[in-house]
Amino acid sequence: MVNPKLVEDWIKKADEDLLYGKSSLEEGLEFYPQICFHFHQAVEKYLKAYIMAKEQDFQKTHDLTKLIQICAKDDTDFNSLNDLVSELNPYYIETRYPEFVTSVDRFQTEEALKTAEQIASKHQLILLNL
Repeated sequence: MVNPKLVEDWIKKADEDLLYGKSSLEEGLEFYPQICFHFHQAVEKYLKAYIMAKEQDFQKTHDLTKLIQICAKDDTDFNSLNDLVSELNPYYIETRYPEFVTSVDRFQTEEALKTAEQIASKHQLILLNL
């Protein structure tokens, strides 16, 4: 049985990551890799909220393409997001650890924001259907 409160909590956390990254970008902070990490986290949490809302199982993963595949089992429209989320995937690991050389510019960060916002808008419908 779906736990609507848990799904709402995941979406709330995703919204917080999205808003934090967006406000950092708007403030002109040039910590682009870190901002993109928050956009990745937002998308990951939106996708996991969807999976929980549809009562699907998933392994613990941060791989957005794997999460999209799980979501697509319920709604094939998610397949259209595969290329977008694959661009966000490197922002999870590569922006967090010094052994990876990560160069992220403002344009890439703005694109990551667009992806996160696109997925966020899709997930607002989840709350309406619980």
